[in-house]
Amino acid sequence: MMIAPRITIALCTYNRAERLPPLVAALRTQVCDEPFRILFVDNNSTDRTAEVLSELAAQPGVPLTVAKEKQQGIVPARNRTVEESLASEFMLVMDDDELPQPGWIQSAVIALRDDGLDCVGGRVQVRFDPVPRPAWLGDDLLGFLAEVNYGDQPFEIRDDSTPVWTANVGYRTALFRAGLRFDMRYSRVGKAIGGGEDVLMFHKLLEQKARIGYRPDMLVEHYVEPWRLKRSYFLRVHYASGYKHGLHELPPYPRSLFGVPLFLFGQAAMHCLRSAKSWITADAGRLRQTMNFTHACGMIAGCNARWRAAEYQQ
Repeated sequence: MMIAPRITIALCTYNRAERLPPLVAALRTQVCDEPFRILFVDNNSTDRTAEVLSELAAQPGVPLTVAKEKQQGIVPARNRTVEESLASEFMLVMDDDELPQPGWIQSAVIALRDDGLDCVGGRVQVRFDPVPRPAWLGDDLLGFLAEVNYGDQPFEIRDDSTPVWTANVGYRTALFRAGLRFDMRYSRVGKAIGGGEDVLMFHKLLEQKARIGYRPDMLVEHYVEPWRLKRSYFLRVHYASGYKHGLHELPPYPRSLFGVPLFLFGQAAMHCLRSAKSWITADAGRLRQTMNFTHACGMIAGCNARWRAAEYQQ
């Protein structure tokens, strides 16, 4: 029986067939002092993804295997990568719209194997190609497109002020052998927005006192799709985030109206007024302020949805 290599590079993919050849080529040219394999979990792609992956798997170089996850959604796909990687000691994760830079795998392996970290995240650099960066898209908004840059020095992460995401992260698979998985409540399907499953995973690892680190030389480039480069995308992302927070995380409060804590109405009104003022005065932070408003609206809707579900069950 073939022994699984110590390292699995695990990626979820959905309808990005054209991005797979350059991605696999970049992975296969990575230099590492240990053998590794590439794993793709195809989440019911309807384009040529299956055919392209089959062709790539037949090519020489680093072994490439494919698993098909029939349950639609990013969380079932992510959890399938976990299941398929448990025979390896380390699982490195990135997205199918990214390209790893030289040294990516080796940097992650050193952090996990030699430095003893349980989880390590690196830099994610946003690239605008072929669509240019909009003039209104300030640096303060790049984090909402998955950019991560905490400087040029490595450090251990001890709180939630410097989170790392599945856009560029490595795990010791021992973390998952006791049943830890990504939370299904935070799944999304296809090009739907929202998600948040990696945020929850990061917080779970913090709660478990796992050793988490940041390595600046563990670098990937993230190519942003044109449909995300609209102000409406940022507003919808924040609404979806607020909705899930209200639905799943915000505790019930005694002073509520239709399940919504009364203070949320005040917060939403405050953010609405600030947003209106910022647009009237053409303030540079007007989009960010409006994102706060849509997040508050999402929390209201999420709390109300939870209340309605409880009323229905009675």
